[in-house]
Parts: sequence; structure tokens; C-alpha cells
Amino acid sequence: MNVMWYKESEIIMGVLPDDSQSELPVELNTKARLLVNESQKTIYTLLLDIVKRKHPSFVLAIFKDLFINLADHMNSTTTRAIHEIVAANNEEVFRNTLKRCCYILVNNWEVARQHQAIRELIEIFSDSAISKKTTSVNLSRLRKWLKNFINSKDYEELKIFSLKHEEGEKGHWSYRYTSYLLVPQYIDRTNPVEQRKAAKTLAKQLKDKFKLDLAMYTARANSVEKENTMPKNPTGLGDEVLNVIKMLVARRGQFNYVNLANIFTQQTQYITYKEFKISLVKYLIFYLNDKDLVMLISAKLSDKLKPLYENHDNEEINNLLLQKTCQRLIEYLTTENHQLPSELFLVLIFQKTPLILVILLLKIVLICKPSRLHLEACIADLIRYYEQFPEEECQWVINFVEIFNVTFTIYAEDVEYNLVKINNDRADGTMVEWEDYRVFSQLKGDTKADGNLGEKDS
Repeated sequence: MNVMWYKESEIIMGVLPDDSQSELPVELNTKARLLVNESQKTIYTLLLDIVKRKHPSFVLAIFKDLFINLADHMNSTTTRAIHEIVAANNEEVFRNTLKRCCYILVNNWEVARQHQAIRELIEIFSDSAISKKTTSVNLSRLRKWLKNFINSKDYEELKIFSLKHEEGEKGHWSYRYTSYLLVPQYIDRTNPVEQRKAAKTLAKQLKDKFKLDLAMYTARANSVEKENTMPKNPTGLGDEVLNVIKMLVARRGQFNYVNLANIFTQQTQYITYKEFKISLVKYLIFYLNDKDLVMLISAKLSDKLKPLYENHDNEEINNLLLQKTCQRLIEYLTTENHQLPSELFLVLIFQKTPLILVILLLKIVLICKPSRLHLEACIADLIRYYEQFPEEECQWVINFVEIFNVTFTIYAEDVEYNLVKINNDRADGTMVEWEDYRVFSQLKGDTKADGNLGEKDS
């Protein structure tokens, strides 16, 4: 049912986000560009105002009148605005307008915890009216564009914002890694600023939840009362996740991963780029025990790095070269074309050594923190590639992503994990038995006794 249109006299003009993203293609003449820009601003202003002050049902009804029904029944400034945009006959302009409007609503409803409204917004695009034939030229054009939008990557990206609020972990296995699937959205500068903000906010919320859930799970894992108080394991690794965490945390002393990265950074400050590439391979394979694997990784990476930016070989290494090199290195280990898995990724995964691959990636990020975002985008590319396969056919890839998730949560977040031996009865001392150790988690910088997320006397 259509609603009475919001009166233009009631609109409170606010500061709109960066309007440069509304600029139109050069195909439109200057007059048309200005006219459509003003039409876009009219719609954005309306939605920005009513989403803050009106009930979601009212806002959704207006959104539907604008973008599904084309509001032929009313005569108002906002009605004329949507007609001007459709009449301009530029699908890209319409798509950008639609996306920006969607994310204006998503951002505001996320802040207000109106999660059901976000679901209903996405469900609007299932309206049967979109498939109905019409004699109206503008309405026919609009519905064609809506169908194209529904079948596009843009709509798939929009649907991600409803996954977080589904009960349980229903749906496709890739939904468990939504925090990574959001990365390409917020690093793509061609996306509306509202979309990038929404994607970054949701990704952080999901990472924070996983970080807390993992800390709580490990803190209670060895509790004598765990049958009644054990939090849910947030990973897909089962109880094996505890041994993975213990192996990661056990790397202490002079040559832990962080110290090793700092030593490497200090020792390579003033060398040439050519020398740096040679040292980089040595750094990555340092402390790997499998000699055959070391030789393979060393040879493959050396072959890739030797010709890389070789016109800079005689220059001193600098931050720009470091970041670009680390980004290329990440691609060699994950996906070189951002579509298919790389050769080295397949080799390491099929040899059932996902932890070694994850450690290589960790070592790269530890010497170049800005490269983490690029790495997470590459992980998203891998997930997108493998999501075409059923879960049972790509368990080895899922296992890699799970270990990656755990490792980077331990090393790159603000929770500190400590390993404490609780059983000193073994006499030989020749073999590490992980059940003799307990993991404690604590917020970094928190030195209070009650800072532990677990209970020491459990």
C-alpha cells in the first residue's frame, strides 16, 4: 500500500556525505548532469532525514514507492527527482543512486539495531511487481534495471548485511567468513561512501565477536565445570583448535614471530632492494623444519621475487617498495589474478600444511602491517572461488581459513594468550604433550589479577 508522501517543507537539510561519488558519466551534457545530481541530492536528503525520525515501516514504504513503483501517483519534488534519474536513461547512474540509498538506510538501522528493517529492505527486491509488464516507458526501464541489479554482484554484497542477524549458522558455509567477504567492499573506492562505511563497521563487529568468543572458549576449555559452562566453539576446527592455539602460543623466547619480524626489519633497513628480496625469502623459511618443503618454497618464491620491480634493484629499500613487494608476495601465496588459487597455495594446501602457509602470511604482515588489508581481500577472493563447491568437497580450504582466522586473532588483536604447564609429572621431557598445558587469555595491557577471561582456579 502506498503512503502519503513526506512533505518537502518538513525536510531538514543536513550535511550529505561526499557528493563527488554522485558525479555522472561524461556522456550526459552539463545541464543533464546538474539536473540529475540535484535529483540525487533530493532523494538522499529525504532518506537521511526520515530514517532518523520515522519508523522503519514508513521509510520502507517510501523506498518502495521510489524504487519499485516509481511513484507515478504523486506529484512532489521527490517524485520528480526519481523520474529525472530514470528519464536520464543511464543505468550506471541509477545503480549508483540505488546503492547509495540502500546503504544510507543500512548504516542508520545498524546503529539503531533495527536489524529486521535491514532484512525487509533486502526482501523488497523480491517484490513480484518488478516482473510485471507495463506500458510506461520509465517504469519498464526501471524494472529492467532492477532485474539487472538483483542479478548483480552489488545485490549479493547488499545481502551480506542480513546474514549477521540470521539465527545460528544457517546457509552456505562461506557465510561463516563474512568478515573477510566484506573487505573488498570497503577497500573499493568506487563504492558509495555509505557502503564502505557499512562494510567496515560490520566486518569489525564480526571480528570482535569472534575474538571474544575464541578467548572465552579457550579460557573455559579445561575447566572442571566445562560441561555446564563451556561456551560454544566459534571455529570449525572442533577441539583441535586448542592444540593449534597451544602450538602458536608456544613459540616464545628470542625467536618468536614478532621478535623475528623486528630483527628482520632492523637488519634490512639500509640494504638494496635486490639484497632485500634475497633476505626476505630467508626470513620466510627460517625455522621451517620440513627440508623438502623449505627447498620448494624457497625456489618458488625466489623465482617470483627475482624479476619483481627489478628496475629498482640498486635502490635502497623503502616503505613503498616494502608494501608493494609484500602485496605481490601475498598474491603468490594465495591468488595471483584474484580469481583462481595460486600454484603455491595449491601446493601447500594439498600437502596438508595449512599452518605453514598461514605462518608465511603472518610473517609477511608482521613486517608490513598495511599489507594485512590486501591479504584479507585475497582471502575473500579465495572464499568466493571455492564457495561454488559443496562444503564436503573443500574441507581442506575451510581448514586453512579457520587456522588463518585463529592465528591472526591471536597475533594481531588485543587479546594476549599465554601457555602455562599444569602437569610436571612427565619424567622424560622429550615429547610435548599438549594436554599438560593450559591456555589463558587476557586483554593486552591489563595487568590486574582479574584481567583473565578464564579462571585460574578452575
